[in-house]
Amino acid sequence: MFEKDTCFRLGHISKLHGYKGELSILLETDDPDEYSELESVFVEYDQKLIPFLEHIHIQNKGFAIVRFQDIDTEKKAKLLVGCNLYLPLEVLPENAEPDSQYDGLAGYTVQDKTFGEIGKFIQLINLSGNLLLEIDFNGTEVLIPKQKEFILEIDRKKKVILIDAPAGLLNIYFGEEEE
Repeated sequence: MFEKDTCFRLGHISKLHGYKGELSILLETDDPDEYSELESVFVEYDQKLIPFLEHIHIQNKGFAIVRFQDIDTEKKAKLLVGCNLYLPLEVLPENAEPDSQYDGLAGYTVQDKTFGEIGKFIQLINLSGNLLLEIDFNGTEVLIPKQKEFILEIDRKKKVILIDAPAGLLNIYFGEEEE
């Protein structure tokens, strides 16, 4: 049996798709197509990781339609809505970083390459299929896209997340010219 600490969070089951047990899942990853050939995925149910998967069809914006083995009715499928999905770390694509790396980072200082310190990391959020870093700057919510080119480094020893925000984005929040 796989344990969560040997896996990464791939996404979650968002809703029913039809009435014959298919489900819509959200793959919280930069490149959902990398997972179009999955043979199984672990569903976290009742605090256990249970392997499931019959087929997967990747759609747009990180969504996919799945059918799980032995889940063939709407009633059975409803039990899985909201469950998290996991894969073993060894299947993580090369150079990819699991979103679960952001678990436990709440309170880390976020520093921008240009602006310097911009606030404290709150959480990774999903806004219509787009993953964003939610940052608190003195009570103001700052949202930065979670994309490889914007996240430069996570230093767990110093508790710092170093970013290079897109040009002009931080000006919207701070109303300042870049230095």
